[in-house]
Amino acid sequence: MAKVLEPKTGRPEYQTVGARVPKLDALEKVQGKATYIHDLKVPRMLYGKILWSEHAHARIRKIDTSRAEKLPGVKAVITGYNTPEIKTGFFKDNPVLKKDKVRQFRDEVAAVAAESEAIAEEALGLIDVEYEPLPAVFDPVEAMGKDAPLIHEDKESNVLKLPWKMVLGDLDEGRRQADFVVEESFSMPWVTHCCMGTSGCLAEFHANGNLTVHSPTQIRYLAQRDFRDAMAALGLKDKRVQVVTTAIGGAFGSKLDTYPFEFITILLAYYAGRPVKLVFSREEEFFATPSRQKVEARISQGCKKDGHLTFREVEMVLDNGAYTSWGATTPSVMMMPISSLYKVPNVYYKAKCVYTNNIYATAMRGYGNPQATFAIESQMDTLAEQAGIDPLEFRMINANTPGELTPQNFEIGSCGLKECLEAVRDSLNWDEKKGKQDGRGVGVGSLIHVGGGARIYKSDGCGTIIKLDDFGKVTVMSGATDMGQGSDTVIAQIVAEELGIDVEDVAVAMGNTDMETWDVGAHASRTTFVAGNSALFAARKAKEQIFEIAAPILQEPVDALAIKEGSVYSLNNPEASMQLARVLRAAHFKTGGTQIVASHFYDPPTQMLDKEMKGNFSVAYTYGVHGVEVEVDKETGHVEIIKYVIAMDVGRAINMMLLEGQLEGGAAMGLGYSLMEELHAEKGKILNPNFLDYKILTFPDMPEVTSVIVETEDQFGPFGAKGIGEPPLVGSAPAIANAIYDATGKRVRSLPIIPEKLVAQEDE
Repeated sequence: MAKVLEPKTGRPEYQTVGARVPKLDALEKVQGKATYIHDLKVPRMLYGKILWSEHAHARIRKIDTSRAEKLPGVKAVITGYNTPEIKTGFFKDNPVLKKDKVRQFRDEVAAVAAESEAIAEEALGLIDVEYEPLPAVFDPVEAMGKDAPLIHEDKESNVLKLPWKMVLGDLDEGRRQADFVVEESFSMPWVTHCCMGTSGCLAEFHANGNLTVHSPTQIRYLAQRDFRDAMAALGLKDKRVQVVTTAIGGAFGSKLDTYPFEFITILLAYYAGRPVKLVFSREEEFFATPSRQKVEARISQGCKKDGHLTFREVEMVLDNGAYTSWGATTPSVMMMPISSLYKVPNVYYKAKCVYTNNIYATAMRGYGNPQATFAIESQMDTLAEQAGIDPLEFRMINANTPGELTPQNFEIGSCGLKECLEAVRDSLNWDEKKGKQDGRGVGVGSLIHVGGGARIYKSDGCGTIIKLDDFGKVTVMSGATDMGQGSDTVIAQIVAEELGIDVEDVAVAMGNTDMETWDVGAHASRTTFVAGNSALFAARKAKEQIFEIAAPILQEPVDALAIKEGSVYSLNNPEASMQLARVLRAAHFKTGGTQIVASHFYDPPTQMLDKEMKGNFSVAYTYGVHGVEVEVDKETGHVEIIKYVIAMDVGRAINMMLLEGQLEGGAAMGLGYSLMEELHAEKGKILNPNFLDYKILTFPDMPEVTSVIVETEDQFGPFGAKGIGEPPLVGSAPAIANAIYDATGKRVRSLPIIPEKLVAQEDE
């Protein structure tokens, strides 16, 4: 059970908000009734398969598909030479089927649709491709050299033209003011999402030319827009595109973009004239889906003798891979902790995203924040040691506070960073254990993340439609996406609280672009805040309609009415009450009757970052602290987590059970990122594309996690809530690294922190 630190103003009494409500779809999932993309079958469905490149960089001289086309059961064979060109990615630099050239081992060269997966697989072996190998580059620093082979020959260099530079205050003055300065370099590897459900989609053209795509996407409305590009390329730009989200077997950012395999499935369905389903194998999921990008960072920070920070300077090189997906935009989030984790008056940041012949990068939980925070928070301990100040006290001196305006113009509303630090201090028994145990140590890692949307699109909004039936039951049609985080359950609790009914009386429908209104997608820890506010305001509109109907029946003024436990009643006269279901029937069953339907589109008042990278990126910001106690075997380098604490400022806890799940799940991902996970590549080829060779945390490895919920009640959040989906893993790596340093005196500056690094003679 999580420990809850309530706001000083006290906690209002709620009926459903804060309750431990199980996920609405929990029974369907544990009983095997949820429909994942792997379960989906439609009449006359074919199976799609992709032929991947055999080279990291090569020219395609010839593709011969004749033998594959003759194989019985094959209904379509496509290449970049017999289909219209469609490009995807952030810069539209990724042709869905490659012709003329391949730029990485996972490039899509051809695809087939057949009556069975076995036939499709056999057909791939009958496609002959003639390549001319080209010089390749796999190191981003080498790729920036003037003699490096160009990954994209239409570009001037391999360095992406992205404006990732931020100058805040006066860096030189900050250096002059510093009594202590530390400069270090840090390295973070490729890691992948490890979703239990592999990627896939099903595309079906209807007799009228309209298209339906079933996909476990996080962004069905943005995907709908992208899939219309494919329709236009096929001469069907005026036809409808419907995107239906299946149950999602894990996402974590991996399904934030649209990828070539989805367009390939659409093309196969079009040319075969039948529905096509394409699902990745486990190996394909590892080598053919984008990852969290590899980062090299140099960071320096300075402080005065009293501990106050004077400057922070960070330069990064990001391995973009061969194409540009959302991984190239992660510096926009990396800027957030660099500028606004602690009070730092002078900040400089510059990042270069570089094309290489490696796998390309996309969003992953935390969206660049874990990489930046590992460097910042590891160095906070080093700087505190230089200044002779306890690391936790050093953070307290510089901690952000409510009402602060950061140098990047972030307007910090609710902020419980100091409370989180104190909670971790108490839970770890910090003052007794810090620096006093040989082989055992404690460490902390603080964090900031967006908690109220993030303005990376022109719209950051979400729409909700609410309807009530004649029996007091409520259906909420939300544009939001649930990918396991429990957004449907949270939305149901918010609506139930506002309408004064039981959660069991609320059904949440989401996942079909034909059935609900627009939402930008599940990312940036935005759903509870943005979709929650949309649902809350729609429920308020519905409640107003209810009161307008009930007022003349109860002979009470509208402003005197309330709803509780399914009854509409008067605050002035408790005897004047009526069951909600009777009110709704009274409205319906009469001449000129009506039914209660309300809608609301909520777009948070956030700001796009300007040319100087300033602007209130989010309406609310989530702060938290990870605290760890470790024991390290100095001979073997084995690290055992003795105690793990996460204190998180959540604004207001909507569902304690789901919060605990988020914190524990984040800790598990953070531990894996810190201690074992890494995609190994040799000249662009992934060497460990399976769970045998790619090490992730398993149940026996997981320590007990103590969750501390700090409630600060954000003024803009639904019932005061903030988003916390991504933050629970952000502070893990530095907390563990700092605890290891406390235990051994060895500072590890590269992830993962494997035993070999701890038994080496020098710091890593």
